[in-house]
Amino acid sequence: MHALRHELLPPSGVEFAIALKLTPSTASKHDPSSFLNIVTARSNILRVYEVRHQPLVTPNHVDSERERRAQTRKGTEPVEGEVEMDNGGEGWVNLGPLKVSRRSDATTAPRFYFIKEHAVYGTITGMEKVRTISSNEDQLDRLLVSFKDAKIALLEWSESTHDLVTVSIHTYERAPQLAALDSALFQPTLRADPLSRCAALSLPKDSIAILPFYQTQAELDLVEQDLNLARDLPYSPSFILDFVGDVDPDLRNVVDFVFLPGYNNPTVAVLCQAEKTWVGRLKEYRDTAKLYIFTLDLLNHTYPVITTVEGLPYDCISLLPCAVPLGGVVIVTSNALIHVDQAARRVALPVNGWAIRVSDMPMLPLEKDLDLTLESSCLVFVDEKNFFVIRKDGMIHSVEIVSDGRTVSKLTISSTLAQTTIPSVACQLGNELLFVGSTAGPSVLLKTHRVDEELPCGAGESDAPAAVVDIHTSMDIEDEDAPNGTISGGPTSRSRSVIHVSFCDSLPAYGPISDLTFSLSKVGERHIPELVAATGSGHLGGFTLFQRDLPVRVKRKLHVLGGARGMWSFPVRQSHRVNGTSYEKVVNPFVSERDTVIISTDANPSPGVATRAAKTELAIPTRVPGTTVGAGPFFHRTAILHVMTNAIRVLEPGAQIIKDMDGNMPRAKIKACSICDPFVFILREDETIGLFIGESERGKVRRKDMSPMGEKASRYLAGCFFTDYNGIFELATTDIGPNHDRSATTTLQAAVSAGSHSQWLVLVRPQGTMEIWSLPKLNLVFSCNAISGLDAILTDSYEGPALSLPQDPPRKPQDLDIDQILLTCLGESAPALHLFVFNRFGSLVVYEMLPTSALPDMTSPPNGRASFLKVKFSKVATRHFELSRQEETEKTVLAEQKRISRVFVPFITSPNPNQTLFGVFFTGDRPSWIIGTDKGGVNIFPSGHGVVHAFTACSLWDSKSEFLVYSDEGPSLLEWLPDIALDARLPKRFVPRSRAYSNVVFEPSSLLIVAASSLQARFTSYDEDNNITWEPDDVGISLPCCDCSTLELISPDGWVTMDGYEFAPNEYVNALECVTLETLSTETGAKEFLAVGTSIDRGEDLAVKGATYIFEVVEVVPDPSSSYQRWYRLKLRVRDDAKGPVTALCGINGYLVSSMGQKVFIRAFDLDERLVGVAFLDVGVYVTSLRSLKNLLLIGDAVKSVWLVAFQEDPYKLVILGKDLRRVCITDAEFFFTNNELAIATHDEEGVLRLLSYDPTDPDSNGGQHLMCRAEFHVHKESRCSLVVARRTKEEPEIPQSRLINGFNDGSLSVLTPVDETILKRLHLLQGQLSRNIQHVAGLNPKAYRIVRNDTISKPLSRGILDGQLLQAFEELGISRQNEMTRQIGTERTTALHDWISLAMPW
Repeated sequence: MHALRHELLPPSGVEFAIALKLTPSTASKHDPSSFLNIVTARSNILRVYEVRHQPLVTPNHVDSERERRAQTRKGTEPVEGEVEMDNGGEGWVNLGPLKVSRRSDATTAPRFYFIKEHAVYGTITGMEKVRTISSNEDQLDRLLVSFKDAKIALLEWSESTHDLVTVSIHTYERAPQLAALDSALFQPTLRADPLSRCAALSLPKDSIAILPFYQTQAELDLVEQDLNLARDLPYSPSFILDFVGDVDPDLRNVVDFVFLPGYNNPTVAVLCQAEKTWVGRLKEYRDTAKLYIFTLDLLNHTYPVITTVEGLPYDCISLLPCAVPLGGVVIVTSNALIHVDQAARRVALPVNGWAIRVSDMPMLPLEKDLDLTLESSCLVFVDEKNFFVIRKDGMIHSVEIVSDGRTVSKLTISSTLAQTTIPSVACQLGNELLFVGSTAGPSVLLKTHRVDEELPCGAGESDAPAAVVDIHTSMDIEDEDAPNGTISGGPTSRSRSVIHVSFCDSLPAYGPISDLTFSLSKVGERHIPELVAATGSGHLGGFTLFQRDLPVRVKRKLHVLGGARGMWSFPVRQSHRVNGTSYEKVVNPFVSERDTVIISTDANPSPGVATRAAKTELAIPTRVPGTTVGAGPFFHRTAILHVMTNAIRVLEPGAQIIKDMDGNMPRAKIKACSICDPFVFILREDETIGLFIGESERGKVRRKDMSPMGEKASRYLAGCFFTDYNGIFELATTDIGPNHDRSATTTLQAAVSAGSHSQWLVLVRPQGTMEIWSLPKLNLVFSCNAISGLDAILTDSYEGPALSLPQDPPRKPQDLDIDQILLTCLGESAPALHLFVFNRFGSLVVYEMLPTSALPDMTSPPNGRASFLKVKFSKVATRHFELSRQEETEKTVLAEQKRISRVFVPFITSPNPNQTLFGVFFTGDRPSWIIGTDKGGVNIFPSGHGVVHAFTACSLWDSKSEFLVYSDEGPSLLEWLPDIALDARLPKRFVPRSRAYSNVVFEPSSLLIVAASSLQARFTSYDEDNNITWEPDDVGISLPCCDCSTLELISPDGWVTMDGYEFAPNEYVNALECVTLETLSTETGAKEFLAVGTSIDRGEDLAVKGATYIFEVVEVVPDPSSSYQRWYRLKLRVRDDAKGPVTALCGINGYLVSSMGQKVFIRAFDLDERLVGVAFLDVGVYVTSLRSLKNLLLIGDAVKSVWLVAFQEDPYKLVILGKDLRRVCITDAEFFFTNNELAIATHDEEGVLRLLSYDPTDPDSNGGQHLMCRAEFHVHKESRCSLVVARRTKEEPEIPQSRLINGFNDGSLSVLTPVDETILKRLHLLQGQLSRNIQHVAGLNPKAYRIVRNDTISKPLSRGILDGQLLQAFEELGISRQNEMTRQIGTERTTALHDWISLAMPW
């Protein structure tokens, strides 16, 4: 049996982060808004963000009618550090009344913007920024990335490809230090010198790999004379430094190492533990940690030790280098903070009472009631003498280093400032910004600034806080800048400098996935499957809800409307004339953007113009016979331009009809149009075009001369207009100024309409050439002949107007012909221009428009062109669809009715008052939403409809979040579900619960969710006589914490907890399953119950116990005051104590299967009141998973892999069918089947996915006693939960294929899909071509990344599982590259794409 493993969602969260100037926009003096890049990493995902200063705007509250009609809104008066907004509230900044502020950036706030994302073929273990010789030229940093298999990659940003490119890769996986058996447990740490003189990667056996970098040309020349090296390399040969042999014999068991700033040579501080100890040996060995500070002489390879500090506490965790003016290093231990300077002076600050008990080192006195723990905390300097300690629960403390010059006298720690995210990394960005990354939830951007505040006369400086939190976010500009907790002083007061902290922005994430289940989400009258994941940790825990399609709800059905051939909704206003020209008369600026008119059409004559007559109803005052091709507002929104198949009409004022005629001969029917006041573009069925221009002073539309574009009979495939409101398009011209074309007008109307906005026309010719023409003079400014090939980068070819004359015989449509094209804005707070392309084969590609500096020789421009647009296009999204084809020659009425219109429809929506999204909807038989967000980039989501004939955004009902859709269900008004996040590949909603959940199941009879929460409780140890063995006996000493759980019954409608069950403080849930058991309470004799398995911790001296619980969900009378019509409770049926922990549960044929340690029991639910054992089996050491299929039982073990067992009822018996002989820890095991084949899919704690089979006919299986491993695939992450769902193919067999969904501890979601033998052979060959012939990020090897080391066979078992990450790269390639890949394996690109599309569905 074979399978494809494909990731539905990438890892979530931030494990490593680095701030640097990577992209050219951060070093540009012309664009000061972009000042920094942040590169984040989690597992194998590398993301690049840009930090920009975004102007603050006051949100437009659409709910309040009174506020919308107010002349000046409350709270917008100019205050110190703020700006006054205009009366219209549209966010235009009036800089006139700006006051002098102590905060220079009060009008802007730093925000994250997504730039790029890459899935690399390696597990990232660290990142650093370095500067090479090339950095002196472009002023940009380089990115250094380390990987788990002891590799370092040097990356830089390429402006030509708008992407990261690999400069070099350095591998140490064959170093002798990695030959040790325990090297797999080692995770390399990457560090870089502050002056980029070298970087270091930690290796096993107390050694590091040093990679030196050249900083000046003099260094390069000096080394070249000695070593005769290549001049173009930015680094010199790396080498391995052995601490024990090269530095000091006692420098063993390295804990952490860092580079120290402020030294002439690279200087390293290494924290180690020469003599290992633990709590039980503290009487013999304590204070065993040491600190070594030594320099690196990279030329002579000498390493003199500067300082050695002994007698440090044994529980030292990490190092934090101090700034140059202070010097030294801060050591973090579990119970104290220690500062060590260059002279080996130590100042220690205890944070709890345990510090003086585990160490003899002199420490400062413990502050009163201080009881903190520093494990898993992150430290980051705010300035030279202040740093923040962010503890593992997100609590922030400020620590001040009190010193006289470089002599530190003491450390002071503040009380808790605030609670932020659970930290995994913290770094300083400069500009008073801090970034706190988290693997458990969102990562945050904080701003710190110092404020001098007054102290009362009698107060000392120690009485005032060193740092406070601004209670308002920087987005809330209506509040005054008054920090919380400050004290006003009198006329004789003194001042103290206080650090203020405020929240700026966040990167969304949901953290690790603990468990998965499918539930039914009720949207309107329909129930939609929804994947519920228990995600997060601690106070960031909750549920994340994933859906395959973007969820919408129907607000109302509009049967009065037609629309099978199109719907258009837009505002039309009353006009008044000034000097003969019509202008829009605006009554209220808040209402001026509301739609007033809907135009709809069917293939047959149908309703025309519709307006709202009542609050909810529509009236149709005008019916126009014929089919509408397009409509839009015209003459400054005072008239409607109506394009039909054979005419162009102007509706009010002064009705005008222009028939599309060639003299007296009718032309071909109009099949598409684009309207952009004052221009109209039409495309006919014979691929000819027409261009018209409106004259508002006469209220007429006339034809426009198109002679600059070539022959009148030229053929075109698609076209559209675009209006540049932001001045993004920049022209370079040879004979006129760059702004000449923008202001050149031919009529008064054009001047009034365009204003400062430039308008452009995009055309595609049959030979695959895209052209951009400037309006109104029709100058060719951009030409690209690579758009039909869907290349990654589209640049100007500098050619003149292409020839596209009619052919004889007429040209037949081709698969690669461009069918639709659109240039519009896409994004959220800073929408950017994107080009949307769709060809006849079914390929949808989105390009982002980027500025470029590449220009031809302007003294002799090529092909006589005088203007050049300084832009290029970079591919950001690709999607291929399987289309239903229709005969082109069929022109019957029935064929016209069945014709599916596939067009791009741009829209602007406001899902909530503080958010505005620019998106595009793609209609047709594969309807999709194309959405761009600030932090997620561009994503394509299915709409969930079978077919959508027409779409338009509609604000006729006073809401900017509604859409008119004519689908297979008829015309309806839709809106998105609230709180939908669109920054990932699947639409998701997060339900915060302020606690994490370890297990979650769906109870189908009541449609409710049952979840087991994971909490912490204080643990007290008792002896056998129930006497407390120990209690806290001093200040700063507290009881330890242990895991505990509660069971919650939750309604998905509002996520309200209906009932719960609280376990003992030392009892926690291991397993939670919904099982079907035999019962006497129902007619069928079976009912679904909730089975819970728990562990009961009793301390180190007493054995762990457990229990099995059976709960029933029962319906009760709801509270009359509640809005719920039905209410449910949890009823405890049975509690069965066990001598060991109950670690796994499942049901089989009406019986309960449970594990207790190394035993598996089959139990019957007798009389609904007790569990009676009927069979048992001694298995491995510790059962981790149980799964059943009919009478087969799959048992996963922590040591002895997986067992396949059969259950027999007469007599009761468990029969072992087969075992896996490997000694691996199974974390998840599932049955995996298709047609007549059955396999076993397992994941282990090393991250290896295996497919096993039970095959008694195989000679190597010893008659079936040994399960045969058919395929191995390295995932490099741990899976703890899985779901089996049905996969139905077109043949619809009786038993569908299974599809396996797995959730991982890094937040990723993957799917395992069965693959036929013929498809596997084809895609496996294609996978090999992709592995060898395309450039991979960081120069890593995809094949080596997936291979599993197996000493029992000679050849890796990697053929049976396809790598979806690698095959997805084939979909993103250009067509020429796709043909090149498939030609070498003897197949067609269409066949390979068909195979991929059929397998890559989520579920």
